[in-house]
Amino acid sequence: MLLPGSKSLTNRYLVLASLANERSRLRAPLRSRDTLLMAEALKSLGVRIDDVAAEGDPTADPTDWVITPPKTLTGGVAIECGLAGTVMRFLPAVAALADGQVRIDGDPQARRRPMAPVVDALRTLGADITDDGSGRLPIIVTGTGRMPGGAVTMDASASSQFISSLLLAGARYDDGVTVRHDGKAVPSEPHILMTVETLRDAGAVVDDSEPNVWRVEPSEINGLDVSVEPDLSNAGPFVAAALVAGGSVRVPGWPQYTTQAGDLLREILDTMGADVRLDRAGLTVTGTGELVGIDIDLHDAAELTPTVAALAALASTPSWIRNVAHIRFHETDRLAALTAELTALGASVRETDDGLRIAPATMHGGRFHSYHDHRMATAGAILGLRLPGLTVQNIATTAKTLPDFTGLWQGMLEGSTNATRPTDRIGRSR
Repeated sequence: MLLPGSKSLTNRYLVLASLANERSRLRAPLRSRDTLLMAEALKSLGVRIDDVAAEGDPTADPTDWVITPPKTLTGGVAIECGLAGTVMRFLPAVAALADGQVRIDGDPQARRRPMAPVVDALRTLGADITDDGSGRLPIIVTGTGRMPGGAVTMDASASSQFISSLLLAGARYDDGVTVRHDGKAVPSEPHILMTVETLRDAGAVVDDSEPNVWRVEPSEINGLDVSVEPDLSNAGPFVAAALVAGGSVRVPGWPQYTTQAGDLLREILDTMGADVRLDRAGLTVTGTGELVGIDIDLHDAAELTPTVAALAALASTPSWIRNVAHIRFHETDRLAALTAELTALGASVRETDDGLRIAPATMHGGRFHSYHDHRMATAGAILGLRLPGLTVQNIATTAKTLPDFTGLWQGMLEGSTNATRPTDRIGRSR
């Protein structure tokens, strides 16, 4: 099962390449709604992003991107960020370096997602930002071509993206940036480590030796020539299929070491009954169709909650998903949405203060609503492997991070990919 590159890495590399002192090349980047929105936003600020084929190299992989940064980012533009958290949170810190006004807005659901910590922090660091007083989209960033930078304290307990936003642009600020977190534990902290590592790849000096404090020194950012890892969180529904339906699924290129939170899938699937093997060929997951429940803290990998919840609903023993209260503010309120949709299919689900408790119950098919949330849609696809008559509403929303999910899914079911075909107990989800 060959999967496209990581959304989180692709968008971080795009930002750094746009702020670099020379051209960069991204090999096998993800091209999905979220990353294309990021690319278009950066282009509007004066960045050139070309297909490698346009460079006249007939041997080049046409999926690669070449990024040419401008001398100065240009304002006087409007940026559309859709429902992409990385675009809506990363771009204000970049737009603060532009010369002129940059208006940032998104889908109606995006206007409900928290943004105030980023807006307030950027104001403290010297940015001129106009909003309606809520700190949410739409906002207007008026830049002068430079940012003072300095030290700022913020509460990032709602999203690690708040911190990553400041770090990614901080090397280009006059005084760099020091970010101190003051609040409950930062969720999805592996994503901050991913940001730190991508910065170091580009030559930035980052000090993260003190807990809850990150310092990026002012410096130039070097051009990159990097291959983007496959998106491990997007692999979730495919490797889960082996556990749910029985059979084996292999994902080539699964990294031996990674900062992606999706790598936790190996431990999750092993605990729930799969045989999980990682070698040079990639990750191979083999299941029998029998699942047991899990008691797991997903605070650092909350994006996996819909996948784990779908598996838990099919398990023979109870499950607890803990410490994920912050996903109420993702593309939708994922805890409420999972509770509603699983309960409608007959599952026994109780929403807790910080997660879900799911107990064994007899389930049936029906309509599974996606709420325009790609992770909800793929959770429905997992359930469709075992529940005849299940349909997923708006499966096309998966294009947010995984282009042609339906083609990949159908290919897996028909055994036409690099996966061992799961048993015929696999149903069809639409």
